[in-house]
Amino acid sequence: MHIAIIGTGYVGLVTGACFSEFGVSVTCVDRDTSKIDMLKSGKIPFYEPGLEELVSRNVRQGRLSFTTDLGPAVADSLVVFVAVGTPPRGDGSADLRYVDAVAREIAGHLTSYKVIVTKSTVPVGTGERVRAIIAEHRAEATDFDIVSNPEFLREGAAIEDFMRPNRVVIGARSQQAVAILKDLYRPLYLIETPVVVTDIETAELIKYASNSFLAVKISFINELSRLCEEVGADVKTVAKGMGLDGRIGGKFLHAGAGFGGSCFPKDTRALLQIASSRNVRLGIVEAAVSANERQITLMAEKVFGVMGADLTGKTLAVLGLSFKPNTDDIREAPAIAIISALRAAGANIRTYDPVAMDNAKAVLPDAAYCEDAYSACAGADAVVIVTEWNQFRNLDLQRLKSALKAPFFFDFRNIYEPEKVRAHGFTYCSVGRR
Repeated sequence: MHIAIIGTGYVGLVTGACFSEFGVSVTCVDRDTSKIDMLKSGKIPFYEPGLEELVSRNVRQGRLSFTTDLGPAVADSLVVFVAVGTPPRGDGSADLRYVDAVAREIAGHLTSYKVIVTKSTVPVGTGERVRAIIAEHRAEATDFDIVSNPEFLREGAAIEDFMRPNRVVIGARSQQAVAILKDLYRPLYLIETPVVVTDIETAELIKYASNSFLAVKISFINELSRLCEEVGADVKTVAKGMGLDGRIGGKFLHAGAGFGGSCFPKDTRALLQIASSRNVRLGIVEAAVSANERQITLMAEKVFGVMGADLTGKTLAVLGLSFKPNTDDIREAPAIAIISALRAAGANIRTYDPVAMDNAKAVLPDAAYCEDAYSACAGADAVVIVTEWNQFRNLDLQRLKSALKAPFFFDFRNIYEPEKVRAHGFTYCSVGRR
């Protein structure tokens, strides 16, 4: 089978590379000439563990190629995946201009039966919207089917998530289209991956519902962490006690600085807009969004509570800039908002992140970017851990204390044991613990 992937962003490139690893012939298409040139030269435009090797191997073996020319890619393919961006509008709703443009372009090259698959995260009703656009603009009365096949890729673990998914969701009206998608995903049948076959609208909603529920879990434990601080309880133990209940589970019950990234903030707001347009109020999702915004603000307030609201002349070392480990994505990263609040209070910022510093320089040009955690802490008045990269989990505390000018240690991901840090003479502050 030959397939085309339109859009070489995070979802499109990972999807294309992984399908080519399954033995499928894949053409990835993007209008951005510089990005395609980069990919052809073997470079990846973002950080994702293992992706560069996967792309390189499948390009060498002739199963994966890149082009800016959509026409031949569509003509040669039975299945065409739409994986373009759906950025948020000012009101939180998804901007579908790129999806619409791709649908019109596909229509102009439709000369034989195709399965058009929306891989992008899109509002309910987008499948029918794409169907109408293609039907209106196709040059010939060529048959086609629309499928919703949402992605569930975690940044930092995307290849594993594609190769060993919890489920594959296929939303379609046509049994022929379902059969073709099942054939495409056939390698996953060997590991007995559940396949959910449903209508398009339900498939579109599953993605938003899944991400919003995970966001609710994060916001719940973060709100509970505030109560733990007031009553003298330990939120880590509370979460462990909750998570051992099979009905609840321990994943996403980790108190910290709040969620960020390209999915949870965008998808929760988009779901609220979808619901609002149908006069439905999703109060729990609203609360999760509000709680997350408060949590990020409270992290800066923790620093102010210990060091004072005026940080003029103070230097803070911030470790971690990406919204989570194993990615260079700083979109809506808590670290960016926290640093901005600290800068507004007069603080100077020294920072280190293993892969996200180049991206951060565009939004935080005044920070000092350092070569490692210890150089970031050199002469600083405090260290603030915001992203739980593995290399921050076992820092030499004595060396760290010697590098700092003052012994303030803010652990906003609860990766250290308070007693151990305090035993080294630090004033230690975490989230939801005594």
